[in-house]
Amino acid sequence: MLYHARMPDLIPLQPVDSIEITILVDNVCDLLLRGDERVRRATLGGDGAPRVEAPLMLDPHLPQMLIAEHGFSALVTATIAGRTRRVMFDAGLSVGGLAHNLRALQISLADVEAIVMSHGHFDHVGGLNGLIREGGVSRLPMLLHPDFWLRRRVTIPNAEPFEIPTASRSAIEGAGFEVIEGGQPSLLMDGAVLITGEVDRTTEFERGFPVHQAHRGGDWTADPLILDDQALIASVRGKGLVILTGCGHAGVVNIVRHAQKLTGESRLHAVIGGFHLNGPLFAPVVQPTIDALSALAPSMIVPGHCTGYEATRAISLALPEAFVQNAVGTRFIL
Repeated sequence: MLYHARMPDLIPLQPVDSIEITILVDNVCDLLLRGDERVRRATLGGDGAPRVEAPLMLDPHLPQMLIAEHGFSALVTATIAGRTRRVMFDAGLSVGGLAHNLRALQISLADVEAIVMSHGHFDHVGGLNGLIREGGVSRLPMLLHPDFWLRRRVTIPNAEPFEIPTASRSAIEGAGFEVIEGGQPSLLMDGAVLITGEVDRTTEFERGFPVHQAHRGGDWTADPLILDDQALIASVRGKGLVILTGCGHAGVVNIVRHAQKLTGESRLHAVIGGFHLNGPLFAPVVQPTIDALSALAPSMIVPGHCTGYEATRAISLALPEAFVQNAVGTRFIL
């Protein structure tokens, strides 16, 4: 076992009647994708859609279009005993991307109860800046792991180390967010949504990000496990677990198995988010990941963000009935 999280007793996760996950930021935007009763796609803009000036057009306006970027953010809406509750998961990369897409989708965060940060990498944090500029999110609780604040860098052979931009605790607290730190699992929405905290690393093949380092004690040290990586879990009544990942640095199979162990629920209804399988470093991990996911038999699998083309294609071929292409603006009705 590569790493063993401090496991609590079985957590009594309360089932939800349904859950909707709206993709606010992702690497792909495709307005021609088809949807169905479970997958509602963003459109080219209908009546009432926000419009922007476009003086080179006959009608000098265009619908405000969604933008894609190398980042991730999602809005989670749970229905519990007829009541709707919301949390936001991550905030995307660019300063303005998340705020822009919220305007284009005509989504307000006024009733959002908390922001959950999957980990501290800037492609999940940067969009907070745009939210602060526009107002309306101050004093929201922000759930994160203590390692969220670590300075990190990527050390690719034969290249200069790239230091990842780091969030400022004083600035985030100064903006009005209520920072809540912890490495243990935590429950939201009166016990209906679970945040994993540190994930148990039990597979032989998901061994982290080998070129990743953290600045601790005045020096750069190896940090392949990225222990602040955490996921969001809900249990849909009669269907099983819905799991939302940010980058999935813990390994998507580790995350699913950890969720099953925490909750005692074996059925996997959906897993959505980044699986971090992109590039040559992770090529050997793709097939064992697919083999394990196939055994877990999700009803829906939606690889996004940092999963990468080759891994996404392989997942789509191995699990054709469950696979759904992700895109900004998509709503998954689960």
